[in-house]
Order: sequence, then structure tokens, then C-alpha cells
Amino acid sequence: MIRRLLLVLLVVAPVLLPAQAPPPRAIRRTVPITNTFRTGLAAGTRDSSGRPGPRYWQLRTDYVIQAQLEPAAGTVGGQERVTITNPSDSALNAVVLRLYQNRFTASGVRMRPPPSVTDGITLNRLVANGMVVDLATLIPAGTAPLTVRVPLLSPIPARGSGVLEMDWTVAIPDIPVGRGGARGGRRGTRIFQVSQWYPQLAKYDDLRGWDLEPHLGASEFYNNFGAFDVTLDVPATWLVGATGTLVNSGQVLSPAIRERLGHLLDSDSTIAIVTAEERGVPVSTMGGSDIVLRGVGPPSMDRTRWHFVADTVNDFAWAASADYVWDATRATIPGRGPIPVNLLYLPEHDRYKATGPIARHALEFYSRLWFAYAFPQFTQVDGPEGGMEYPMLTFSGPDFGVTDHEIGHEWWPMMVGVNETWYGWMDEGFNEYMNLLSDAAFRRVGPVLDTLGSNLGQTTGAETQAPMMWDNNYGGAFTTYVTYNKAPMMLSMLGAVVGDSAVARAMQVYARDWRFRHPSPWDFMFAMNRELRQDLGWFWYYWLFTTESADGSIASVATRAGRTLVTVAQAGEMPSPVVLRVEFAATGPAIRPMKNAVIEGNSATVTWPASVWFDGARSFVAPLAFGGRRIERIVLDPRRRFPDRDFGDNVWPRDAAP
Repeated sequence: MIRRLLLVLLVVAPVLLPAQAPPPRAIRRTVPITNTFRTGLAAGTRDSSGRPGPRYWQLRTDYVIQAQLEPAAGTVGGQERVTITNPSDSALNAVVLRLYQNRFTASGVRMRPPPSVTDGITLNRLVANGMVVDLATLIPAGTAPLTVRVPLLSPIPARGSGVLEMDWTVAIPDIPVGRGGARGGRRGTRIFQVSQWYPQLAKYDDLRGWDLEPHLGASEFYNNFGAFDVTLDVPATWLVGATGTLVNSGQVLSPAIRERLGHLLDSDSTIAIVTAEERGVPVSTMGGSDIVLRGVGPPSMDRTRWHFVADTVNDFAWAASADYVWDATRATIPGRGPIPVNLLYLPEHDRYKATGPIARHALEFYSRLWFAYAFPQFTQVDGPEGGMEYPMLTFSGPDFGVTDHEIGHEWWPMMVGVNETWYGWMDEGFNEYMNLLSDAAFRRVGPVLDTLGSNLGQTTGAETQAPMMWDNNYGGAFTTYVTYNKAPMMLSMLGAVVGDSAVARAMQVYARDWRFRHPSPWDFMFAMNRELRQDLGWFWYYWLFTTESADGSIASVATRAGRTLVTVAQAGEMPSPVVLRVEFAATGPAIRPMKNAVIEGNSATVTWPASVWFDGARSFVAPLAFGGRRIERIVLDPRRRFPDRDFGDNVWPRDAAP
């Protein structure tokens, strides 16, 4: 009995002690540097300035592909030759191939249920640097790997090159009506959006070597840059839109259609290239082709071979249908001049006719915001996938938001080659941010970045929310939120710290430095620090490496010796500037200036930097010395740029909250 009573007292005693104040915050002001990035710094491929290092290199892959579409079977058969240029200082004893379409097989690894089960992609022949590869050993019967490692009996030397040759067949997943695409797909035999369709060499970089992250369906891609020379054999009545420039229009398009295209760049008008009544041979397309494809057979009058070329792109996709109608307009790229903008869509989707001005605006606006659109044309195609991007080509619906967003991806990742698989926020998140600017410019109003930053506070503490630096393949329930939504919030807060225009200018320099290169998050952080001329390690740490918030409040307001003392508290772990909007009575003594205040009419905005928290304090007394004018209302973070769980306690007096 005595022992039990002592145990009760020991358990109860701590509860009876007086409450203690929370400990000071340990404010971190540096960002973690991973071993991979340290290796890049040591090798000189990366630089602490945020620019590419003096010894930066990247693998190049050049493809020659010949492929034949078989609509009835729902397949594409192809042959490809890949030339691999290795500028690194290490020989490649193996290469890694991606077989994306195997995620649609019965045993495929994926994160989402497939729209239909297919046979995936089948390799029929593989020759690596002149050596025939035993496919039965490489891919055992009954397996459908997403990636395969191909040993090279003849390695690719440092600063040398090698060649892979492959024959393959790929099944295109059939997308049921009413369901969206899976980065592409087909609707029966009527329309095909063909993507992730050829055996692709995986990304190889200076940080991790081979990128072994599989494409599971949710996160996106990380690819090498190179050239594509692609010939597509399709039924003669079909129209094709693709990455690249059509180089044999004289063999596939009728003289009347070519004549219309010849006037395309004369004005901003959207013109009909092929109407619903003009589809087919011989009005719009020409049967037959003199291009001979190895393994496909001689040219046929009932089929046509479209030949596209593209340089310095990181992928190739295409779409085809006998039912497409074709409209086109132009976009005038600053410093480059006009380029064609093509719209291929099904006739029942006549809303596409309004897409031309949207696409033109996006291409021109982002060219001014970041750098000039580098490609010779742009094409948007209709189909089961309502929103997916490839170089010079988007699978997109006709709405402003989708069209503008997918075209935004022509900058990242199509020209700034970010790793979407790991760091989707550098792709989707930056795109969502710039879409806000583009939408406002299209409507000829100012962009609204206020309130965004505060929204992070609503999800702080959720156990299933991964930090932004987490591998996107394993992001969990908050993947979409972390990938798309948090970067605009982060840049909203950064704009409150340094100014929105300064953020845009710094990002422009970063984008231009990494044009057709592959930046990491550390390159971005260091570049922004350099351009904004301050160490923002504290900012990047809390936004990118944690899920913390600031959670500020006005704890008390007191008047002493002619000054108003506002006690601001932060319950969260993230520091943020202290910004107070002070609203005065309409009449009274003149409002006295303060050096850290901007006075406008009967209100003033006063700012203290985030460094007021760096000593670990959880409260800060902000002194206001505006003279004798009566203060009616004080608002902390009036533009709602800083992560906050409850905006109601940011207002004094409490009953003055909106």
C-alpha cells in the first residue's frame, strides 16, 4: 500500500508544478547539404554561387526512331538508334533503360490503378556498342520491369560515345470514355496520344549517376537533352502533331494545306488549316511516301510517313487521329520573331477555337518573364489526357488555366531541366506561381500574391505531410499539395521579405543560368541568395526541409511614455519578419514618421526583419512612436504572407478583427 501511494504521488506531482514558459527556439540559419551535392562542389560541377560549376557536364542522347502506328491493334512498333555522348571523366560500364509502359501490365509497379491493362513494351532486339544483348537474361520471362540495367561488354569511355540499337513494340493503353488519360493514351482506334513510348536512356548526372527512380504514375520525369530524328508511319488520312519540326510537309500535306501554312505568320488571326470537311486524302493529306523504314516494309499509298526533327529536347511525344481538325495562329517571341502555334482537336470540341490567343499570350508572356521560348514551333493536341507537357507539344484541354499551365512547362522542365521525380516543386510549384502572374497579365490586372503565404499554417503539424525536399515518389497523401501549392506560398512569403519584383528578377537570372542544364534545389537556393544579396538560409531551411510555420499573434498592446508597445509572439518554429499595419483615427495630431515605417493616409506599415527572432526569443516588443494620433487598430501581417494557423489573433483589439 505504501509503495502504491508513493507511485501515485510521483505521477501526480509533476502536474501540480507551476506551468513553465516554452524554451527558446533554436533558429537554424543554414540548409543541409547532402553528400551528393558536396561531391558536386568538390568536383567543380556545382558551385556555391548557384551557377553551373566550371567543370559542369551532362550526358547527351541523340535518337533516330522509325515507328509505325497500328490503330486496330492499339500498338506502335519501332526501331531506334541512340547515340550516347559521355562528357564525364568516368567510363560507363553499363547503361539504364526506362520501359515506362510496363506500369500498365498486369504485374506492373505503379501508384495509381491503370485505365487498362496492356502488354506494356516488348524489346525484340538490343545491340549495345555492337554487342548483341541476350534479352531472355536481361528481362526474364514473366517480368515487366520499369527500368533495366544493360551491362556494356564494350564500355563507353570518358569523353567518348557509344550506341544502342533496339527494336520494340509498345501497347498504348485504352482510356475509357469519362476517364482522363495516364500521361497520354488512346480512345479506342480513333485518337492516340503517344508518350513515354520508346525505350529511353535514363538520366545520368554528376550528382547521383544513373537516375534509378521509376516512373510510378504520380510524379513526373528527369531526362537527358539531345536530338530526335523521328519518322512516324500512320494511315494516310490521319493528321499528326508532335515534338519537333515537320521536315517533309511536301510529302504528307496537300498543296492547298501547305499554301495556308505559308501565310500563318502574317497576323495574329487564328486560321483554319484543315476543317472537318477537308480531312483525308487527297484534300488535306497525300497518300504514300518515299521514306523507306527498316523492318516496316516498302511505302504504301494508304499510309503516310511524317518526319520530325528536334534538337536539344529532353523527350519526344506525338498524337494522331483521322478525325482531327487543325487550326493555327502565331506567337511573336521577343528577340526571335513569330513562330507557328498549332491546335489539333476533335470537331465536337469546338471550344479549342478560342485556345489560340491563350497559347500566344502564354508563350509571349513567359518569354518576357524568364527568357525567350527557344523552340521553332508549338503544338497543342486534343485527346484523353487533359493536361500533360512535352517539348513543343502539350496534351491539353482548351481552358485558359490548363493551356497556360501546360505551356508554362516549356520553361521547366523542357528548357530548365529540373528533376521532377524528386523535386516536383521546382517544376509544378514554380509553374503554379508564374501562372498567377500570367493570368493577371492576360486579364490586365495586378497579380494577387497576398494571403498565399499564410495558408501553409493551416496544414502545419499534419503527420502525413512530407517536406518539399522529400522524394516526390514517396510524398504520401499531401503529394499534390507539396508539389503544386507550397512553392507559390513560399514565393509569396519571399516577396514579403525582399519584394515581389526582386523575386521575379532573381528567378529570371537563375532560369537563364540553367537554360538547357539540370539544376538541383541547392543551385536554386544559392542562386537566389546571390541575386537577392542576402543569406536566406533560414528561409530555405524552414520552407524546404521542414513543415513548420510562424504562427504569429499580437499578444498585448500597451502605452508607455508616449510610445505604443506591441508584443508580437510566434508559437511556431519558422521565423518571419514582423509587419504591422497601424490604423489611426481620422483626425488628431500629425503622424510622426518612423524610419522603418511607410505612411499612407491614416495608416502606416511598420517592418522589422526576421533577424529579431534569431536569438531564440518567442516574443518581440515592437515600439511604435508615431506621436499623439490615436491608434484604432493594429494588424500583424496585414497582407497574410507568413504561415499562420489563426489570423484572428493577429488583430488588436480582438473585436476589430474583420
